[in-house]
Amino acid sequence: MSLKITIFGLTLSSSWGNGHATPYRAIIRALDRQGHQVVFYEKDVDYYAKRRDFSQWRHCDLVLYGQWADVRRQAMDDAAGSDAVIVASYCLDGARISDEVLDLWRPVRVFYDLDTPVTLSNLRRGDLDYLCRDQIAQFDLYLSFTGGRILDELEATWGAHRARPLHGCVDPDMYPRVQKSDEFRCDLSYMGTYAADRQEKLDALFLEPAQRLSDQAFTLAGSLYPYEWSWPENVRKFEHIAPANHPAFYSSSRATLNITRGEMARSGYCPAGRFFEAASCGAAIITDNWDGLSSFFTLDEEILPVSTADDVMAALQLPDSELSAMAARARQRTLDEHTGVHRAQELLHWIEEARHSGQMIHQEAA
Repeated sequence: MSLKITIFGLTLSSSWGNGHATPYRAIIRALDRQGHQVVFYEKDVDYYAKRRDFSQWRHCDLVLYGQWADVRRQAMDDAAGSDAVIVASYCLDGARISDEVLDLWRPVRVFYDLDTPVTLSNLRRGDLDYLCRDQIAQFDLYLSFTGGRILDELEATWGAHRARPLHGCVDPDMYPRVQKSDEFRCDLSYMGTYAADRQEKLDALFLEPAQRLSDQAFTLAGSLYPYEWSWPENVRKFEHIAPANHPAFYSSSRATLNITRGEMARSGYCPAGRFFEAASCGAAIITDNWDGLSSFFTLDEEILPVSTADDVMAALQLPDSELSAMAARARQRTLDEHTGVHRAQELLHWIEEARHSGQMIHQEAA
């Protein structure tokens, strides 16, 4: 059966400075290929508009709007006629939109949190622009980028009716292994937006090895880093690399580093989408460790967990053949378990579970 799904999210059109756009694209492309209809509403803001990858996309109806009032009638018509409506974390105007979505009776009403540990940490201090505390218990389904014990917390502490995981993913057609590029060729790469709670690990696992291995090449791609910083001479920095060039970036890296934000790492079970994108491109992955990591990849066989600069330097001393074999195993694991097709199937399963469980909140109220 073909479904209509309306999504209110942070951004689909721009991958600049966020980890939301590419997982959305992987899932929506898979849904479209399966015959489902998706409408995505995104507030049109300057910082994404200046760095937009597209403004129209054949895999869904993308609606860019200036003010909620300008599009409200159209948006709520789409929502009311949908089988499921998703409001997502960091959606601009999200709390206001949720109030209106939660008044609907026909669709399954879903909150998709791509930032769950950060969301809950901030909610302890008060309501957010994109989610209010009392809204959590009103959704039929709360999907979380982060799994593990945080799902129990959502239900037991925050009153979520049904908390389920929907982790990051990759579209392997968009992230293939390609020829190496001289522009990105390096011994170790790292792609990530600046975040204060990642900086200590970036210093230890990337910048210190770069300083100590002055004869090796390091590449960093990411926005919002302070301009006044002084970088080691062997670190090449890119403010932004468009998704179309991500395969060349990862394929040109002898190894690539993954660093998880502090709140996410403390919660565990939190693979970022770039984890799977790098693996799909056949890059050998070096990563910080966290609870649940082994649920996604076999440690020391498919990925290398590290905690110190010495660990990173030891990893870079491994022979090319060993790094390549590890990367090939991680790529196969990703293709078998972590693509947009897999996440789309999981999304549809959770929606159907909520619909047919007899526990939908508005049915109980009736």
